[in-house]
Amino acid sequence: MGDEVRTQQEEEIVSSKPPTIPLVTPYKMGKFDLSHRIVLAPLTRQRSYNNVPQPHAILYYSQRTTKGGLLICEATGVSDTAQGYPLTPGIWTKEQIEAWKPIVNAVHARGGIFFCQIWHVGRVSSTDFQPNGQAPISSTDKPLPPQLSANGIDFDTFTPPRRLRTDEIPFVINDFRIAARNAIEAGFDGVEVHGAHGYLIDQFLKDAVNDRTDQYGGSLENRCRFALEVVDAVANEIGADKVGIRLSPFAGYMESHDSNPEALGLYMVQALNKRRILYVHMVEPRMKKLGEKCESPHSLVPMRKAFNGTFISAGGFDREAGNKAVAEHHTDLVAYGRIFLANPDLPRRFELDAPLNKYNRETFYIPDPVVGYTDYPFLDSTA
Repeated sequence: MGDEVRTQQEEEIVSSKPPTIPLVTPYKMGKFDLSHRIVLAPLTRQRSYNNVPQPHAILYYSQRTTKGGLLICEATGVSDTAQGYPLTPGIWTKEQIEAWKPIVNAVHARGGIFFCQIWHVGRVSSTDFQPNGQAPISSTDKPLPPQLSANGIDFDTFTPPRRLRTDEIPFVINDFRIAARNAIEAGFDGVEVHGAHGYLIDQFLKDAVNDRTDQYGGSLENRCRFALEVVDAVANEIGADKVGIRLSPFAGYMESHDSNPEALGLYMVQALNKRRILYVHMVEPRMKKLGEKCESPHSLVPMRKAFNGTFISAGGFDREAGNKAVAEHHTDLVAYGRIFLANPDLPRRFELDAPLNKYNRETFYIPDPVVGYTDYPFLDSTA
């Protein structure tokens, strides 16, 4: 009788516990112990005056930090030729390294893990952003047509690029290597190489852009060479266990399409396995344009199955979709952008299934140090 009572009590205790939420289960990423699987995606905010991170970023990033949470900082330029947008940060000067330190320290003080996304825009630029007014560099000299601006109203225009000579490419790779070293000096736990969204590395990867006839163009192996040499240089500098890469094989941002994105994605993850990097961060095929979803017959699952390290998925996930992706082992971690921007306590809101703040797209890229940046409310004042 006593055993039956205890069993019934135990059943009542078990049944009273909330169901396990996959997104808020712990995960071991290399040497990093994550307390949940919700990642702050890299988000350009255009509030780094003169390409130098500012003190207001201390609050912005620390607001979004939880103990054991992974944050990836906004795309950060590797050199003075890497720029294509106003007020974006860099990490090629001593001033920039020193400016990042208190931001990184604030994240670490709250127990977060912080990676720096290192970036070169390539042809997504104009002479206005380039040293001495020179042409932007790229894999190609094909100009990028005007693109609808982030505000959905204006059009951004770009200067025709200059095709990198074969003998110049090692110097650009070295810029990524130095940027990675600088990121570690600034205190970051690792770096994410930005190989997505039509920027320089993607301009080499995708056959709609890359029209080279040297060893960096033509075959799939050749088009992937630049990306892998960047990864090699970065991993040799700071250790492969501190390196991730973001890829978007299915996307066509900035006119960067590929005729066989599945083959591209699989080739890259298999090549990255040999390098034993920490993670691959991939953008869902349903995200064809920034902020727009579409039905897609394609999937990241074959790439997820082929990759031996941690797999991060991004691209329009909500709470339900993120939980489903983790529960079905389609990904290890899920990166959230716009809703994390608007909900600094997103992991807590997901855990409680609480309502979300709505984001205001009009304040994504304004230079204000507070508005649309650090003024989104928490669930309560004690958060």
